[in-house]
Amino acid sequence: MRLGNVVLSELDKLRTLPITVLTMAGTITVAAVIGAAQRRAAAPVDVVPYVQAGFLLLGILPVGNEYTGRQFRTSLIAVPARGLLAVGKTAAAVVALMLTAVAAAAVQYALDTEAEGIGRYVGMTAYLMVIGLLAYAIALLVRHLVPALVGALCLVLILSPLLAGLTEHARWLPDRAAAELYQPTDAALTGPLVAAAWIAVIGAVAIRRFHRSDG
Repeated sequence: MRLGNVVLSELDKLRTLPITVLTMAGTITVAAVIGAAQRRAAAPVDVVPYVQAGFLLLGILPVGNEYTGRQFRTSLIAVPARGLLAVGKTAAAVVALMLTAVAAAAVQYALDTEAEGIGRYVGMTAYLMVIGLLAYAIALLVRHLVPALVGALCLVLILSPLLAGLTEHARWLPDRAAAELYQPTDAALTGPLVAAAWIAVIGAVAIRRFHRSDG
């Protein structure tokens, strides 16, 4: 089976999974609501903290849902080459994350009457995709929907803010590092590279386990 066919098959799975469609639509809707409310706000409202939970869930679903039943074994029967299956799933996850991130950022940009340029929204799109890919890597490693979701949410929404208030070293956490994509600093390239390293390491361990696993 060709890679293109595997990707299309994985995208079709996501399309027919109600929770995926609801997560994408809900995340974009939240971005639109906050964008509309921002027009009346006295100060700018950062939409990212409100929508990143949706991207964490969206990143976990392509893998996590497979292990809730016998779907994973069925997938292996259809695509015995685990490497090809992993690449197909990853590509499908990237497409879903990209579409949602672009839509959420575009809605924000359209509703932001004081937007000075599109650069920040491009960075926001990239950040949200990174957060989703981090969750995807965690799900591929953990291979169970609920533990992966709880772990990703705790890391990004609880542990990261908590450590940020205690130590400056929290900047090396993946979400803090990736935030430089839309909140540029003097070391704007360092953060994205750190975030990419987190995803690469977790992903490498996850893929190794994926290849060695019995399912």
